[in-house]
Formats: sequence, C-alpha cells, structure tokens
Amino acid sequence: MYVIDQIRKAVCNSVKRVYQLDIHTESLTLNETKPEFEGDYTLVTFSLSKLVGKKPDEIAALLGNDLVSNDNLFSGYNVIKGFLNLSLHTEIWIQFLQQNWQNPDFFSLPSTQQKVMVEYSSPNTNKPLHFGHLRNIFLGSAISNILQASGQTVIKTNLINDRGIHICKSMIAWQRYGKGATPKNTGIKGDHLVGDYYVKFNDVYKAEVEELIQSGKDKEFAEKQAPILLAAQALLRQWEAGDPETLSLWKQMNAWVYAGFDITYKKLGVDFDKVYHESETYLLGKTIIEKGLEKGVLFRKEDQSVWIDLSADGLDQKLLLRGDGTSVYITQDIGTANVKYADYQMDQSVYVIGDEQNYHMQVLKLIMQKLGEPGADGIYHLSYGMVELPSGKMKSREGTVVDADDMIAEMVQIAQKNTEELGKVDGFSEEELQQLYQTLGLGALKFYLLRVDPKKKMIFNPQESIDFHGFTGPFIQYTYARICSILRKSGDWNHATSVSVSPDAIEKGLIQRMEQYPLTILQAAKELNPSHICNYLFMLAKEYNGFLTEHPVLKAEEEQVKVFRLQLSTLCKRILQQGMQLLGTDVPERM
Repeated sequence: MYVIDQIRKAVCNSVKRVYQLDIHTESLTLNETKPEFEGDYTLVTFSLSKLVGKKPDEIAALLGNDLVSNDNLFSGYNVIKGFLNLSLHTEIWIQFLQQNWQNPDFFSLPSTQQKVMVEYSSPNTNKPLHFGHLRNIFLGSAISNILQASGQTVIKTNLINDRGIHICKSMIAWQRYGKGATPKNTGIKGDHLVGDYYVKFNDVYKAEVEELIQSGKDKEFAEKQAPILLAAQALLRQWEAGDPETLSLWKQMNAWVYAGFDITYKKLGVDFDKVYHESETYLLGKTIIEKGLEKGVLFRKEDQSVWIDLSADGLDQKLLLRGDGTSVYITQDIGTANVKYADYQMDQSVYVIGDEQNYHMQVLKLIMQKLGEPGADGIYHLSYGMVELPSGKMKSREGTVVDADDMIAEMVQIAQKNTEELGKVDGFSEEELQQLYQTLGLGALKFYLLRVDPKKKMIFNPQESIDFHGFTGPFIQYTYARICSILRKSGDWNHATSVSVSPDAIEKGLIQRMEQYPLTILQAAKELNPSHICNYLFMLAKEYNGFLTEHPVLKAEEEQVKVFRLQLSTLCKRILQQGMQLLGTDVPERM
C-alpha cells in the first residue's frame, strides 16, 4: 500500500474514532504540504466540516491529536486555518526506500482487466507525415504506454485514410507531370514524392481557377470547374467503379507512401498492433444505417437521403447517407467503429484526434449509442490542441508544412550543436555521438510536445526544447546520465541493503517524491494526460540535482550515509528511465 493510501486509511479510522462517522477514503482531499509549512501531507478539513457540523480548525486539531496518539505513521501535526499538516515518522521513508530501491515490482501495477484501444496517427496517403502529426503520434504512443503501465491491456491501432478525392489529386498530378518518377529513380522518399504531386495539383488548380476568372467566369464556377479538379473527380469515380488501371496506380502510389511512413515511424520509435485502411471499411456503415432505418432511429427524406435527428440532444439533424446511396464521412466511422469492436471487444476505444473534430466525435458517439451498437459507451475522444511553430500555422496544400522527417533532422542538428558547445563530447566514438544526438533530439521533441496538457494549443520552439537546464527532455536525460556516472564510480556496495541513517529534509523530500511515482502513472492514465508524467519527471530531476548540490554521494561522511544515498540515487535513476520510456524516449548512459 502506498504511503498516501495508508494516510487516507488512517484518517478514515480517526474520523470513525472521533466522530463515529464512516467515510470513504476517496472523499478525502490530501495534498503534499507546501514547502513554507512543516509537514509531509496536508488534509483539507472543510468538506468534513459539513459532515460533522464543526469548524475546520477544531476538526483538524482533534484529528491531528488522535492520529499522533493512535497511529504509528505520524510523528506530529500542526493546524493552519483548517488545514491539517501531518508529519510522518522518518522510518516510514527509510522503509520505503529499503523495500523499493532495487525492487522490480515497484513499477508493476496490478492488472485492471480493462482492455483499451488507442487509435492514433491516422495519416492520409497523399502526403508525408508532417509536424502537425507529431503531437498526435506522441500522445497516442505515450497514452498507450501509460495505460499499459497502469495495468490495462492496450491495442495500438492506426486507421490510414487511403481513399478519396485527396488521394486522386496526387494521382492525377503524377499522371500528368510525373514522367514516370518513382522513389527509386528520383532518390526521393516515397511519401515525400507523392506529397510533392499533391502540392503540384494545388499549384495547377489555383492557376486554372485564376485563368477561368480572367476569362469572365465567376469565382464559384471557376473553383468547381477547374479542369484538373474535374479530372481528379473522374479518377475517383473510376476508383469506386473498380477500374483496373486506376486501382493499379492507386496501389503503387500508396505502397510508396507506406514505405516512407514506415521509415518515419521507425525513427520516431512508434508502432501499432493493428492497421486499418479506410478503403476496406468505408462501405461497412451502410448495413448499420439500414438497420437503424428499420428500428425507426433514422429517417429518410424525399430525396432518399438518410438522416438522424439529434435536436433533442441539443445538436441538429445529421446526414448519414446521400440520396444516391453513397456514404458520408461519419457513415464510414460508424462502420469502422463496429469492425474494431468486433475484432477486440474493448472496454474503451480512445480516438486521438485534434479538437477541430470535437463536434464530429460527439455526434459519432451519440449516433452509435442511439443505434445500440456494442462498444458505443466506450468511445472516448482524446481531443488535443493544434501545434504551431513560431512562424505560425502550416498548410499542406500550399507546401508550407514542415515534414516530420525534416523536423527530426533539425532537432538532431540542434542537439549536436548544443552538445558540442557545452563540450560534452569527449570520450565518445563517432557512432556513439550520432546515437547521442539522435537520443537528445528526439527526446527534446517528444517531451516538449507532451509536457503541455493535450487540451491546450501550443507553440513549439525547437531551440528552447533542447535547453539542458529548463523544463525539457534533455534536462532529465542529463540528470539520468549524471546518476549513471555516480553509480559507475561507486564500486561494490550492493550487498549493503539495510542502513540506519537520519535523512534531512532534502533527502526525505526526494524519497517522498519517488514514492508518488506509481500514483502519478495512475493519474496520467485516468486523465489520459502524459503531461502529468512530464511534470513529475521534471520535478524529480530538479530535486535530485538540488540534492546533489548539498549532499556528496561518493564522498559522504559515513559509509552508511554513502550507501543510503546510492540507494536513493539508484531508485531515482530507475524512475527517470521508466518514466521517459512511458513517453517513448530513451535516456543516455553518458553525456
């Protein structure tokens, strides 16, 4: 049982003794005591005041006295305006460290028997993965790791948008201007090559629209009748009709893109348990829609289009099938959701999708519930804000997007420059240096994009993300490497597993921080928010560096103290490593 859980249980027992009242542990508000006050944990007594009809200060004093008198957890207490600050016996923290500094089960949280699917990345096959995808990918990957660490079974999925007019735009541009270009004969990565023709389509389209306007056509007509757009729409109809030549080109260009995606995913250190393709699922929602009509949940209009009325739920009417029987996007999502549940019967299905799709996801879940589809209640939209660079928004159609590959390369270059300027390259081979730069660059990129609450929009500053002294991945990586250096120089000491010392406030505070790690994982899993892990790791690294400033480890005044501090350092190292792994980030043994 974690220390904070022991405190909660002890407080409940105290309330029972003092007020003959049964309360649940989860009803208590318990926080770390603020640094300016004496104590380890603070109980907020205002909610108890309503239950027992007494003033908060009186409740705090009575409970504090009872706890110190009847429970061997507590060494003292003080009351500040209704807040009960509790001090724990030093032995509690020593015991925790002794039990866990090399305990492999410290990171093993009990299984919850819950199965969760996390869908993330979900790229289009008309362009490479770009910088805007990275927050999505890192969120999905980190959340998957965190949920798994919290005891849940996780299925990582990727729904690739491999059909539609956007794909045909790249195809028609390649047909007209590609001159047989392939990744092999151009030396261009497959997803980049296809993306170039998506940009080419847009350039030609804009020129044709302008030409039509100059010839006297109005803008609306020009935008709908531009020849290259009409050609792309014709190509889409041929694809939907199963035209062999069109399908062959579609498969070839998609294959180029998939090969490019795989290279980028490998660089990023992310993977998937299952990949779905929209081309295989986009027709599946129609059967469900027909069942909805039979049940009377849906209705058909005079033009034969099918709708659902969500006005009673504060929304509006939503189109599900066009009059010609073709699907709209949400129809495809209904079918795909049904397939995913049939494949895995998960308790929760997490969609990592940007906040511009909040309404769409709200409607999807509501429709699935009204249709009585299994798994509907488990649909959860992990909504996140967009990421911008200091230069502003990016637009893929105009070719102003920063490719993910280019961003990775830039981060590695910045990591190399900053590391060399700090003089941290002595004793490394060239191969080791390149690996170090890769580790630092990707660590900076992932940590910076994950450290902000997903719901918030953010601006990514590449240079700021590799500050070795700030709220960054490299700062934590540096702290980890610093601990590794100390442990390498420590000699043979592992046999001494039991020590008798009197830790000071800094040492005790560091142990208290480490004891909270499993609870931080549970909080991050509950809220689907990796920023809790980022904040925790930063605070731990910051406190460890503060500890080193005041406390020599290898030159400690006594052998017992040295062993104690090495044990403390070992557990801190293990937590930093495991925590960064949850974020999908490596940590270097040397820097």
